[in-house]
Amino acid sequence: MSEELDLGSDICEIVRKYALQNAIEYDGQGKSGSVLGRVLSERNDLKAQVKQILKLVEDEVSRANFLANENGMEAVIQELESFAPEALSREKHKKIEGLKDLPGSTSKVVLRFAPNPNGPLTLGHSRGVVINSAYAEKYEGKVVLRFDDTDTRIKPPLIEAYDWIIEDYEWLAGKSPDVIIKASERMPVYLDHAEKMISEGYGYVCRCHVEEFRKFREQKKNCPCRENTISDNLDEWGAMISGKTSEGEAVVRVKTNMNLPNPALRDWPALRIQHTPHPLVGKKYNVWPLLDFQSAIEDHEQGITHIIRGKDLMDSTRKQSILYDHFGWNYPEPIYWGRVKVHEFGGFSTSGILSSINSGVFSGWEDPRLPTLRAFRRRGFDSQSLRELWREIGLTQKDISVSMQTLESFNSKILDPITERRSFVQGPIKLQISDEEIPQEVYCPLHPDGEIPGSRGWKMGNIVYIQADDLAPSVRLKDFADVKITETSLKIESEKRSDDRPIINWLPEQMARNAILVVPDGEKVNEVAGLVEDFNIEEGSIYQFERVGFAKVESVSEEIVRLIWLHK
Repeated sequence: MSEELDLGSDICEIVRKYALQNAIEYDGQGKSGSVLGRVLSERNDLKAQVKQILKLVEDEVSRANFLANENGMEAVIQELESFAPEALSREKHKKIEGLKDLPGSTSKVVLRFAPNPNGPLTLGHSRGVVINSAYAEKYEGKVVLRFDDTDTRIKPPLIEAYDWIIEDYEWLAGKSPDVIIKASERMPVYLDHAEKMISEGYGYVCRCHVEEFRKFREQKKNCPCRENTISDNLDEWGAMISGKTSEGEAVVRVKTNMNLPNPALRDWPALRIQHTPHPLVGKKYNVWPLLDFQSAIEDHEQGITHIIRGKDLMDSTRKQSILYDHFGWNYPEPIYWGRVKVHEFGGFSTSGILSSINSGVFSGWEDPRLPTLRAFRRRGFDSQSLRELWREIGLTQKDISVSMQTLESFNSKILDPITERRSFVQGPIKLQISDEEIPQEVYCPLHPDGEIPGSRGWKMGNIVYIQADDLAPSVRLKDFADVKITETSLKIESEKRSDDRPIINWLPEQMARNAILVVPDGEKVNEVAGLVEDFNIEEGSIYQFERVGFAKVESVSEEIVRLIWLHK
């Protein structure tokens, strides 16, 4: 049959259309199961020829993925546009759904994602990765991954977090950042700009105590240090740089106007003394920039055109705009979004998570109860589900709340057509089949809708296991037979469904392996003991378990299979 499906046939055009469309949707990692499902959805009459068509689907998916990865997504788009533009239109717009056009010039878009490397990326960070990379894709621009790691006291960097964040970014964006920068390795740039600011008179060294300066700011009065000469300020600056001035004794301030209506803008601090060693550069520097100064300088240095940030950082835009005016630079286009609260996780912060890990509340950054991307990957979330979530929410300054169920629904739509089924029996009880004649083998479909062709062959004996809470006089063993249960045995009544008795999942003894299902439950982690179907169970794979939901195989040993629950 496959020989008859030549490349000029209408069937092959349908397959190629969906293979190219899927490659666009999955960033060059198209899925054969998903494509097959779409083909059969359009041509229901082909279900009888699934096995023959599957080979063609696999070939076309491989070709489309190769085209995307070798020649770029534009090559895939051009080919799809040449013979099925309606499919391109749907997928192309789906990828940027919820994203309005960027303001200002978009001829050379450069965006940045700037996490603090005090831990791996969280669900909150994922929004920045998705939105920035989506805009870079839309405008054929680039994204700068910048590690804002100049604070060694309040949020000290973790040396491992640099690699973790790059891994998280690549998993989520489907590609590497265009530029990677560590702010701590760019210190000479910030110190040179600070000295220039002081030399030109729009920055000064302030020795006022924090509380003392707060009063000046509240009263809209200049502090005495503001009147120092440039020469005096440069001497003070030299003392700070050399380490002669102790922590807390001096800061460098940006000269603004102490009469500004917004107190946060009045002579804001730009650099401070910090003697705590840095994990990358040690004790090389005594003066370190505060975030608003460092970020502003680096945005200019990297040619950032658009800054996407939370609306709570509008004051940062105002501060930095004043600094840009001092230097004679044009400020990037700022775009703001409101807060997004995920009900199940509340107000988790990276610092708070680290504290809880250190105190033993969580086992590590991959603890399944945590909203870290490492935990999401461990559980089996597909990165596409996060991309679809944030693209649908898009950019809005409204504060919104979402449930994990929203993310899970996206994930289910991705996983369901490409995930094989398996059986898991928790709290099992043993029953003996009393019939003299028992089938040697029972066949269960790999996928109930046939989106994954083929079946699982179960070797049968005279012992089966069911869940204790499924025990009833009359039940149907899923995909096998109606049975009558008496005490510790069962009798087969009919392999065809004869009535509306409940359908339960089960396992023959020869196909059962001991298993533990790890289930995150709020602040707890439950470990559910049971039996898992021993049919091509592969470590690292995700399966949909009957009446349990999606779960990932964490480890397989002779003694036990460990599963981690994903969601229904």
